[in-house]
Amino acid sequence: MSAVLRLEGISAGYDEVAVLEDVSLELQEAKITTIIGPNGAGKSTLLRTIYGLTTITAGRVITGDVDLTHLSPIDRLSHGIVLIPQGRSNFPAMTVYENLLMGIYTRRDPAAGADVEAMMTRFSVLGAKRHVLAGNLSGGEQQILEMAMGLLLRPRVMLVDEPSLGLAPMMMDYIFEAIGEIARTGTTILMVEQNAARALEVSDWALVLDLGRKKLEGPAQAIAADPQVRRLYLGLSPSAP
Repeated sequence: MSAVLRLEGISAGYDEVAVLEDVSLELQEAKITTIIGPNGAGKSTLLRTIYGLTTITAGRVITGDVDLTHLSPIDRLSHGIVLIPQGRSNFPAMTVYENLLMGIYTRRDPAAGADVEAMMTRFSVLGAKRHVLAGNLSGGEQQILEMAMGLLLRPRVMLVDEPSLGLAPMMMDYIFEAIGEIARTGTTILMVEQNAARALEVSDWALVLDLGRKKLEGPAQAIAADPQVRRLYLGLSPSAP
């Protein structure tokens, strides 16, 4: 199976500050990959690098036969890469419906309006609160709104940074269920998540980053069961269930 997105030996950072070194990764179609590692490992930087928000000093970012390495974020967006950043990234003084309209702002096809309505059906919480200001939604509802806005661009790859940050357990479950549903309907997910153990449960593949370098990679369940990963990155006893 050919990869939807490939990173080949990526080294990147911000101005003169190097963060990532020689990171390679392949994302498969409609699969969920989670990046885990300690704070400062470069996890969010990896997502930002794929989206074109860092300085790449070595390596390539490729989707299909297109080299994205030196393209702008807006150009990467046109090639099906969308970023849902950490923290709130909606328009809080606009309604749910108006936010979704902003999600289709760059689309010119006649199906865009129908897609907005379909998104409110797909995520019923959005339809129920279509006239509510986004800033008055709960944190989890805002996260769903932001992912829906990204989906309206019909991406091939969705980069999601800390989707459950600050959420109650019930809403956290809802977010992970939504991420699973997004992947099942054809969108590839690359996720950074503070609740690494929970993220690995819903993922197909996992990458362990530490100090900007890839330490381990493999099927998510195998990574979750690795004794060293459990001790160093999941805060679990190697023998705990």
